Amino acid sequence: MKLSYQHTVWACNFGFISQAVVNNLAPLLFVVFKEQFGLTDEQLGRLILMNFGTQIVADILATRYVDRIGQRICAVAAHLFCACGLILMGVLPFALPNPYLGLCVAAVLYAMGGGIIEVMVSPIVEALPGEHKEKAMSMVHSFYCWGQAAVVLISTLLLWRFSQGMWRLLPIGWALIPLANSVAFARVPLMPATPESERTKIGTLLKSKAFFIAILMMVASGSAELSMSQWSSLFAEQALGVNKVLGDLLGPCAFALCMAFTRMMYGLHGEKVAVDRALALSAALCIVCYLTAVLSTIPFLALIGCALCGVSVGLMWPGTVSATARRFPLGGTAMFGLLAISGDIGCSVGPWLTGVVSDAMQSSAWGASLMAQLSLSAEQLGLKAGLLVAAVFPVLLLVCALIRARQNRV
Repeated sequence: MKLSYQHTVWACNFGFISQAVVNNLAPLLFVVFKEQFGLTDEQLGRLILMNFGTQIVADILATRYVDRIGQRICAVAAHLFCACGLILMGVLPFALPNPYLGLCVAAVLYAMGGGIIEVMVSPIVEALPGEHKEKAMSMVHSFYCWGQAAVVLISTLLLWRFSQGMWRLLPIGWALIPLANSVAFARVPLMPATPESERTKIGTLLKSKAFFIAILMMVASGSAELSMSQWSSLFAEQALGVNKVLGDLLGPCAFALCMAFTRMMYGLHGEKVAVDRALALSAALCIVCYLTAVLSTIPFLALIGCALCGVSVGLMWPGTVSATARRFPLGGTAMFGLLAISGDIGCSVGPWLTGVVSDAMQSSAWGASLMAQLSLSAEQLGLKAGLLVAAVFPVLLLVCALIRARQNRV
């Protein structure tokens, strides 16, 4: 059977699903890791930092070498990295004397794959024939959200049905998706890369004020999205007192579904929306959602804040990427790589900072005083404080979106 560019789009869709698996499976197991291996919040946050820190390294390498090695070889290798890392996530913690070391090794491997996928999929989609690139980009990015929702829903229900002691089988099962998609990318048609002589030079990009604003927006977008999505499961269970199944379904699962809905709607009707205005409104809503989740004394209302945060962050990443691609149409893989690096810096720093603040608040004298005044446990106060600090990132995005909207009017 001769494969078409529609098959290429579906391979890209499953590429984002593969990335969703490697980014969102481990946080669902944070409670298990704390109980089974005795990890602290800072160690859990360090796992997230290691994941996205490795993705940054992968982004840098991909930015430099993908066009030289070839898109197809790199896409296949990326999915194999993801599959190997996921399989080892279920094996190494029990094969090594230090379980945390096993989790770290697995995270580095699957993060290498996730980082390369992130750099490659957007330019592949952008290069395909067709109009309304912003819509196409948002639609393909929505599959990251559908993948995230599927990971949360299926994993949570399996853990509930078969007990948390069976968690090691989850990553091995999820590894089948990137494994199968590696075969797909070996066969689907790909558009030729932009010739090097025609690409916008990296130096030219870095000297542009518009591109610098885009970099800041990607950092803020990654931080705003991942700080909530990575910690919402633990936040719901320990800070809000909700049981794990309900907390996962109303927290990270609802977050992912709301984010998917936003991206899908923009993918269908995006030509009617001014992206800069939409990004500013998204940032404002995100601030409200963070404050609602942290400050509300009603658990259900706080969970609504977590879920609706998915609506607010849904357009941030793909909207910034697509608007920047429109501003620099010959940026090539290097431009997408720089944007991915910036986004992954945010994805690393935001969740890690949340964990650091949480641990610091729990162990400080000021934190002990606040616990007594607010009648909160150490875990409740720590996680609320961590997410409150993370609210600075949507504030940064709002400022950048307003600056860029003003620049575009001039």
